Amino acid sequence: MQIIKRDGRVVEFNKERIVNAITKAMIQTPDGIDLDLANKIASSIEKQLENTEQINVYEIQDLVEKKLMGSSRKEVAQSYITYRYNRDIARRSKTQEVFLDIISAKTNDFNQKTNMDIPRIMMMRFASEVIKPYVEAFLLSSNVRKAEKEGYIYIYDKDYYATKSLNSFQYPLNKILENRFEVGKALGDKPQTIEEAINYIYMPMVAIQKEISGGQSIPAFDYFLAPYVKNTYLEEINKQKELGINVEEYEVVEYIKKDLKGLSEKDRNIQIAINNTIDRVHKSIKTYIHDMNIISITLDKQMAFNTINYGTDTSPEGRCIIREILELTYEGIGNNETPIYPIQVWKKKKGVNYLPEDKNYDLYKLALKVTTKRKIPNYVNLDTNFNENKMWKKDDSQRWYYECAILGDGVRIFENRHGEKTSIGRGNLAQIAVDMPKIAIESALKAQDKLGVNFEIGLESQVNMTEKYKNTVIQIFKNELENYLEISAIQLYERFKFQGTGVANQFPLLMSGIWKNSKNLDKNDTVEEVIKNGTLNIGFTGLAETLITLIGEHHGQSKEAQKLGLEIVTLIKDLAEEFSEKYNLNFAIIAISKELEEKFIRKDRLLYGDIKGVTDSESYTNSIDIPKWYKTEIEDKIEIEAPYHGLCLAGHMLDISMENLTEQELEKIINLIDKYNIGYAGVS
Repeated sequence: MQIIKRDGRVVEFNKERIVNAITKAMIQTPDGIDLDLANKIASSIEKQLENTEQINVYEIQDLVEKKLMGSSRKEVAQSYITYRYNRDIARRSKTQEVFLDIISAKTNDFNQKTNMDIPRIMMMRFASEVIKPYVEAFLLSSNVRKAEKEGYIYIYDKDYYATKSLNSFQYPLNKILENRFEVGKALGDKPQTIEEAINYIYMPMVAIQKEISGGQSIPAFDYFLAPYVKNTYLEEINKQKELGINVEEYEVVEYIKKDLKGLSEKDRNIQIAINNTIDRVHKSIKTYIHDMNIISITLDKQMAFNTINYGTDTSPEGRCIIREILELTYEGIGNNETPIYPIQVWKKKKGVNYLPEDKNYDLYKLALKVTTKRKIPNYVNLDTNFNENKMWKKDDSQRWYYECAILGDGVRIFENRHGEKTSIGRGNLAQIAVDMPKIAIESALKAQDKLGVNFEIGLESQVNMTEKYKNTVIQIFKNELENYLEISAIQLYERFKFQGTGVANQFPLLMSGIWKNSKNLDKNDTVEEVIKNGTLNIGFTGLAETLITLIGEHHGQSKEAQKLGLEIVTLIKDLAEEFSEKYNLNFAIIAISKELEEKFIRKDRLLYGDIKGVTDSESYTNSIDIPKWYKTEIEDKIEIEAPYHGLCLAGHMLDISMENLTEQELEKIINLIDKYNIGYAGVS
């Protein structure tokens, strides 16, 4: 017989639970516990229900009340009713606390300036709290559920799990613009001018946002919009009817505004067309930034994680797009303190925009200037060995297809077991993270118990550590870590299989040819074969605190700790590769788990108290970073963190935290990024 619990979980009947509940009620009565009576009632209920396949827990409780009322201990029935009522109140109280938090808009974990209390967002948060118990009960296997409940792992977007939605997407804007994909109805002619192109970005993007749980990225913003700059210019040229000459004679070398004084009639008319084109591009991109900020800040927090990548289009039209987005970002919006969305990423590439002799070097210098004021753009290094694609050719007009693009704060989607190495038309399917400091703390306690030693773990505790102890705790930790990584991989695979049961019609825009290889799907076809082009990410947090727990110091403090840190992250990377082989999917590890730093440490502090250098801060250190409290030179920080970037191929980020950074200082840092093979960096 099966019991349906309050949260929807289905468990096997166990009469000992009835016995326990009755004895707890009996304790509250003058005559105390009568174990024989409790067993008799439990057995009677078991016999009464022997032909029942499934029953609700509330019906079981009603039966217990009736049996108690018919027994010689009627006062126990009243105690049981009170016990049952108090338990319900406690459960409701916890739910009520969460709901009141939403109602009063206390929780604002998104940028302080986001209107988290508008009705639609509040409704989504209520729904999020209600759906999670269902997911835990029916969609998570027992080992996964246990590991998450005990705080070893964190499942991202669990409230979206039941919807089968995918996590994020690299938006092929060129396809969207060229094919005018249907969004609910036919959308007429494809755009021609920059205004039409910019205006058309939103509708499909918002439509796709409804089909995924995370953010989107436009991998080559400059390339994708460049043709519409050219069309706009040609339209302006055609307005100059007095020219009467083929427009091919008026090819633009550079879209730069100039004074009309002293120009010949022909040159004057051409310059008018250029000036007008620039004005139209400027106004269109300004509208784009403005609208993205409204959507991101007031309507949908996930839209704020949308990203545009640019910097490598050297055509006059591409350079015009790059220049205008940078200048508008520098100008700012509102009171100039408002964050600017979308996130922007400069694609650094030698031979294109990094060296003084490169065509786009002037725009790179402008990007550096903008970053020192606005903290965007960030910088992806296309010259690292892991961000390079052998198919990339400088003279290829489609080279953008082979350039690594970044999504959000560092998510990287590039390698693919099932197709070409590209960021275009693919996305992340799901993500999970492991609480490494917690595993390390418990490993240390087990090692001390095993060896019969006792000392406080944490920063500078290495004075008490023998080599035998270190070897023991490290081995226990690695074994435990492997266990939870296996559980993480199982969860991601199970989620992939569940997502794969969705049909194309559940993703009407995404699976209409925009997601890689989805073009030929019938609306009732399942999507598993198509979504395998996506990625499954395993994240982790607190490498520094993990190392402090294991050997008393972090990777910025000693070569021993750095060696161990690389061993640990290499272990995770190697296991991810094994998972990729085992499941034939794109598993990789991600060094981006920022939202978990505070969540994990709060729970761990309650369990283990304040551990020096580990749980005694407001948050764990983000993934592979050196702790902010540890002062070090920027080059030392970069040199230490650099080797981890090539291991964390699902995403990584060098966090450059320097007050009042000058353009020259930032350029020196980007030079160091190139020197040390850093994949991605941003200023905070």
